[in-house]
Order: sequence, then structure tokens, then C-alpha cells
Amino acid sequence: QLLISGACLIVTGAALATTVIPPSFDELVSRAEMIFQGSVTDVRSEWTGEGAQRHIMSYVTLKVEDAIKGNPGSIVTLRMLGGTVGGETMEVTDAPKFKVGDRDILFVENNGTQFVPLVGIMHGRFRVKKDITGQETVLTNEGAPLSDITELGKDEKGASAGRAISKQQFRQAIQAKAQEQAGQLKP
Repeated sequence: QLLISGACLIVTGAALATTVIPPSFDELVSRAEMIFQGSVTDVRSEWTGEGAQRHIMSYVTLKVEDAIKGNPGSIVTLRMLGGTVGGETMEVTDAPKFKVGDRDILFVENNGTQFVPLVGIMHGRFRVKKDITGQETVLTNEGAPLSDITELGKDEKGASAGRAISKQQFRQAIQAKAQEQAGQLKP
């Protein structure tokens, strides 16, 4: 369901153009090999490959705070295409940009083999932020409040039309959906 429209790679500027069909909540949960909340502890980029295959890879290391689906262990390092080395930048359009200290809930698939190992690229990242009352809430990758998970993949504006849901509500919805999907797989 991931469509790549145009694969032009230009260093010191642009990079890969992507078109992503936003996944539904069901698809996010079913496609993810692991889902966890973590804090970014390190982001590093390096050149890799030779000749025409030379490109920049970024490694985003997260301390796992809460394993929701799968077994991520205590530390996860995501391998993502793009980044900055010295004065040269290679960027994948719409790919999430991580920085040390970010707290996120991530829906991870094909880490190490997919150019951005998140379900639906930017749609597989949800930010965790405290609201004015101190409650941890969930925002989209773009920073909009996630208020209605049933609208994910259908109406992105509708998914963010109200007050942000709590991290605990989101976690419970993910666990319930994962259990429902696991039950459907059993004979």
C-alpha cells in the first residue's frame, strides 16, 4: 500500500518523493511487528554504500518505556534512509524527523529493510506530550491532537478535530485491537 512516486535522489537538498496512503487504525496495528512508547536517546547519520549506491542512513535509538505489541526489548534502533552528514543532507519527503528527547508511540515494520520502518511512514509515529493539566496526550506526527482513532486513514482532519486522547486511552485501544486481531488468526 505504499506507493513511491519518483525516486530522485539529490544530495544537499531534496531526495525521495513519496505518496503514502494513510493506514486505518486496524492497519496500523495489524501491520506493525512491534508497537512501543519510547524516548529518543540518540540520532546519528552516516554515509553508506559505494558509487551510485552511496546514500545517507540515519540511526534513531530509543529507550523503550512501554512495550505495547511485540517484544522490542529495552532499546530499539530504527534504521532510516536520509539524514545530514557534514554539510550534505538527503531527505525523504514526509519522513518523521527525530531529535533527542522526543517521546513517541511507534508502529514499526521491516526495520532494517524498509527505507522508513514505520507503518505508513509518518502515520506510524504518534507524539506523546503533556497537556496543560499535566496529562500525557497523543498527537500526530504533525503535532495535531489525535482525538478519534476511528477516523485514521479515512479523514485526517476528523481524526484531529477534538481534544487529544490520553496516552493510556491510546494504549488500551491498541492492546484491544491487537488482541482482537490475534483472536481472528486462531482456528
